[in-house]
Amino acid sequence: MNDIIQRLTELLESRKDADPQTSYVARLYSKGMNSILKKVGEEAAETIIAAKDGSKEDLIYETADLWFHTMVMLSQAGLSAQDVLDELARREGLSGIAEKASRPKD
Repeated sequence: MNDIIQRLTELLESRKDADPQTSYVARLYSKGMNSILKKVGEEAAETIIAAKDGSKEDLIYETADLWFHTMVMLSQAGLSAQDVLDELARREGLSGIAEKASRPKD
């Protein structure tokens, strides 16, 4: 895993026990999954707008916010960025059509 992703994962885990009055991440955790998901949605919308508007700097900034809040969401769910990276590695080399066909049917 990329060093920054690993360090951020460790930081997010350490913030689970932090004081919500002094830590933004602890405050997110204390508000629960619904609040975290709202933040992910906000950041996704801001990322889409940045991509549409064409500013590379804004797109990078908003994507970083989106990834960060997505990592908070994963952590709240007991998962990590590594779990997502492992899934991407599993899919590597599969065609999109074959990958979709391999998914369990609902």
